[in-house]
Formats: sequence, structure tokens, C-alpha cells
Amino acid sequence: MPQFFLNKRLIILLVSVIVLVGLIGFSLRDRDSISWPEQFVKDMVGFGQSLVSKPVNYVAGVVDNVQDLQNTYTENEKLKTRLDELIKLETKVKDLKQDNDELRAVLDKKENLRAYKTVQATVIARNPDQWQELITIDKGEVNGIQSDMAVISSAGLIGKIKSVNEFSSTVELISTNNTKNRISTVIQSEKEDINGWIEGYDSKKEEILVKRISNDMKVEKGSKVMTSGLGGVFPKGLVIGEVKEVKPDQYGLTQTAYVKPAADFYHLEHVMVIDREIQGVTEKDTVEEEEQ
Repeated sequence: MPQFFLNKRLIILLVSVIVLVGLIGFSLRDRDSISWPEQFVKDMVGFGQSLVSKPVNYVAGVVDNVQDLQNTYTENEKLKTRLDELIKLETKVKDLKQDNDELRAVLDKKENLRAYKTVQATVIARNPDQWQELITIDKGEVNGIQSDMAVISSAGLIGKIKSVNEFSSTVELISTNNTKNRISTVIQSEKEDINGWIEGYDSKKEEILVKRISNDMKVEKGSKVMTSGLGGVFPKGLVIGEVKEVKPDQYGLTQTAYVKPAADFYHLEHVMVIDREIQGVTEKDTVEEEEQ
């Protein structure tokens, strides 16, 4: 009996192999159409593939989009960092350019004023409540600074030394409303120079008031105003500004000239202090200095 079943299994296996080979051969031959079982299997496999591929492709697309967003975010953060660095760099370049221009102007001015001894200084403090009145510079007694020395910028006169400490000094600007801060001036004219005194400042017009001008003197608009040197405090010939308007006083005895300052009192950083002790420098000393 077991021998019979063994032979039967062998026969079934051989028949199955023959059928399989026949099916393979049948499927491999050239045909215009496939059988319905093959069509059924093919359709089922295609349907299963579509069911699997669509979710997989969707998930893959979502993952790609998330990765793209992460990459975009990372690149955006890098660009923001570079943009911040660029803004800082542009600001630094602008400040350096401004300092360079101011220092160049100061050097040019110093060359024109070589008949006087000058001390270069930097503004280190300024009170917002007294912005147009006082500034503090980084030069003091150890640098030879004394009270009443004239202080100029590259553009012109800005004030005088009011008080001196060991390593710093306070400068009173000519834009102050202090009428006691008088400075002897001369207004240049084609015929003759006209004397006057700085006595106050019009904060609305941002112009210096030059008073005590004789009523019989004709002051032309656009005339240059300089220090006269007659007050004994400021050297002669320091630029103050330009006449913009002239008005008679309330009694009609004298005139007041409104002068637009040559210097910018709002933006002050680099200034020079003029040593008044060598105002009497001789022509011989100047020649020797030029030869050196």
C-alpha cells in the first residue's frame, strides 16, 4: 500500500511539472491576445500595485516636501545671518568713511592753520539737554589745554574752552543762548570790514546773532564772517559763517546780522583746540617751520 501511494505522488509531481512546462511554453509563444485567467491575474496584480503605489508615492511626496521646507528654512536662516552681517558691515563702512572724511578735512584745516599750535581732540560726551550749548572733549590740562582757547571743526569756529580738567575739557559752543559769551567778529565787505559781536543764537532759524553793527554800515547778504582777533581771546581769521539776513534793532541805532554757521553743531566728533599763546608767531618762525 505505501508503495502505491509513493508511486502516485511521483506521478502527480511529474504531471504537475509537465503542465507547468506546458503553461510556460504556452505563455511564451507569440499571441495576439492572452487568456482570461492570465488577464484576471494581470488585472488583480495591477490593481494591487495601484493600491500600494499611490499611498507610497503620496507619502514619498510629503517627505520630499518636508525635506524641501527644512532645506529652505536652513538656507533662509543662513541668508538672514549673512544679511545681518552685511548690514553691520555697511554701517561700519559708513562710519569709517565719515571718520575718514572728517579726519581728512581736519588735516587740511590744520595745514591752513599751521601758523598756530593746534591740539586735535575727540568729542566724548554730550548732554541731550544742552546739545547746542556744551560738549566734552578728551583733552585736558595734561595736553596743555587752557580756558578760553578757541575750538574749531574742519568747517569753522564752534566755540571756546569753558572749563578744564586733568584729562578732559568742556567746550561752550557759539550756538549757546548765553549772551555773555561774546566773540568779536568782522564781516568782510568790498569797501571795508565791518565789526560786530556774537551775542546769542536763534535756535528756530539755527543762526548766530551778530549784534552791535553800526547802522551806517551796509552789510551784504552772503558776506563772510570771521573772528577779528580784537577780543584778545580768539585768533584772527577763524571762519564763523555767512550772513543770511540783516535787521535793525528796536531803536534803529544798530543792526543785527543773522549768520548761518559754517560748522555743523549737531554732528561734532573731531575738533581742534587752538593754542592762543603763540598768536604772535613771527614770520621768521613760520619760514623756519616751512623749511623743516
